[in-house]
Amino acid sequence: MQEFEKDIVPETADGNPPELSAAVPEESAPSLEELLRQAESKAEECHDAWLRAKAETENVRRRAQEDIAKASKFAIERFAGELLPVKDSLEAALAAENLGLESLKDGCELTLKQLAAAFEKSGMKEIDPAGEKFDPHFHQAISLIESDQEADTVVTVLQKGYLIAERVLRPALVIVARPKEIRPENPA
Repeated sequence: MQEFEKDIVPETADGNPPELSAAVPEESAPSLEELLRQAESKAEECHDAWLRAKAETENVRRRAQEDIAKASKFAIERFAGELLPVKDSLEAALAAENLGLESLKDGCELTLKQLAAAFEKSGMKEIDPAGEKFDPHFHQAISLIESDQEADTVVTVLQKGYLIAERVLRPALVIVARPKEIRPENPA
């Protein structure tokens, strides 16, 4: 039986089958030391790339924090610039002497228009819900009163509310209509 196996799988001088000896000659195979050096080199490259990526991430985080700090510090700058003409108008009105009631009223109306324009440029919107359905997201009910209006309708606006970019800055203070009480009729 051994002779039969030797015929099927011939051996070379080193005792290996010829296909294995030819496929991996000893001279061309990298040594373990060479493989270790290559692995250490690759590990060093990966470590260096990781350190660079980590440093870049820290720089981006630091820059973002600086940008956030600057944005919050100077966020009011544009709005303040819009309010300066309003302040100038009020100071001019107070500095003027012998103003008549009519000219004082006209000056106040113009100053109010300047203020409304500044609000509009800054994205502020007025909430004036008279006659609208009560909405607790935008209105704050101070009291309920009986009214001819439909229940849960704003009857009186005590103080207008304001939005900045669809976010409530101040809710409108309102009085709301309550449902009329049904009173039993007297069967007299």
